[in-house]
Amino acid sequence: MTGPAATTLMESLEALVAHIQGLSGSPEEVAHLHSLLKQADGDSLRSHAAALVPFLAHLSPAAHSLGYLYLLEACATSGANLGGDFLVTMADFLTACSAAQIRLAPDKFFNVCRVFKDQVMLINAPIRGVAPLRAAVRKIQASPEQLTPVHADYLLLCLLAKQYKAGLSVLEDDIFEVDQPKDLFLYCYYGGMIYIGLKKFPKALELLHNAVTAPMSSLNAIAVEAYKKYILVSLIQNGQVPSFPKYTSSTAQRNLKNYAQMYVELSTCYGNGRYTDLETFVESNAAVFQSDNNLGLVKQVLSSMYKRNIQRLTQTYLTLSLEDIARSVQLDTPRDAEMHVLRMIEDGEIHATINQKDGMVSFHEDPEQYKSVEMVEHIDTSIQRLTALSKKLASIDENMSCDPTYLLKTGRDNRRFDYDDFDSVPHKYF
Repeated sequence: MTGPAATTLMESLEALVAHIQGLSGSPEEVAHLHSLLKQADGDSLRSHAAALVPFLAHLSPAAHSLGYLYLLEACATSGANLGGDFLVTMADFLTACSAAQIRLAPDKFFNVCRVFKDQVMLINAPIRGVAPLRAAVRKIQASPEQLTPVHADYLLLCLLAKQYKAGLSVLEDDIFEVDQPKDLFLYCYYGGMIYIGLKKFPKALELLHNAVTAPMSSLNAIAVEAYKKYILVSLIQNGQVPSFPKYTSSTAQRNLKNYAQMYVELSTCYGNGRYTDLETFVESNAAVFQSDNNLGLVKQVLSSMYKRNIQRLTQTYLTLSLEDIARSVQLDTPRDAEMHVLRMIEDGEIHATINQKDGMVSFHEDPEQYKSVEMVEHIDTSIQRLTALSKKLASIDENMSCDPTYLLKTGRDNRRFDYDDFDSVPHKYF
């Protein structure tokens, strides 16, 4: 663009930047600025994305966060190729921006985070996005109990960068507020995968279970993939797949197994307890598991059968030779059996001693008497956590029982409420 039109555009942008610089102080000024930014926002800004980028240098991501966000989002969502430096600009903004200001325009902030995530994935450098998106999660959250769309983007980058421990910074929060069901499904799915990467299978099961049993009116692809991994992790951790609990949606109960038939058959084969049969089944269907990116996890299921069969022996015998163990669980040599038993003893999966002289294994009861200081402290901490959780759930239940939308849907109003008086109640439940 050249001539008078270009001059007019530059003057308009300069005036907008001047407003941003002058109205980013008090809450009243920021509110006035917000109304001006809404008027200026739209396709006209996005169509001139290249012209906007130089003006960002005149603004501070920390002091002028709201105005900076509007210009940055217009650039980011324009589809224009703004160069590698723009990625740095977005990262710096996500790290330095003012939480109070960006929360005034959460959708634009989510757009910037999404584009940023897409860009670091496009250049195959997910690790560059981990720290900025971790900061973004904390900036946009009203409290650690709130789930946002940024959570899933952050966890995905942690997965791709293999920075599993970094994902724990948000996974260890107790989530109670969910605005969009998709955010919950992705959070549980990616979070489950991170715990799988860390070999923390009980925590992985917890999150995958939430994805499978969450309310849904129609089946979604995330729940299907979560169910496949839920089957595999259940076999690794517990040796069996539990039935759907009663609170699982009828949609999930009717359809999930149909979309994960190969995994259901794998579970049935695992339950038979014969390693060679399971090995044959896995080899015959390796292509299917590979296409689902689950072959590595399936191999862990196969390996876990040795442990499961050894654990069964502890329920029948007090002593057994390594040779007999190897024969019973279909290991090649007594030495292989010894290595498996030793590993299980170290991991606390069985309680046993090995007599090296005669190659005999003696199985014992759990020696834990629940009297140690560490165990008492652990129990006390668990009780305190459960007490706090109980109070929180009671509070949520009380809030839901007063929500007019919930009361209308369940037919429990009994004409006790004037719903016009409850317009301010947040409808976050699904």
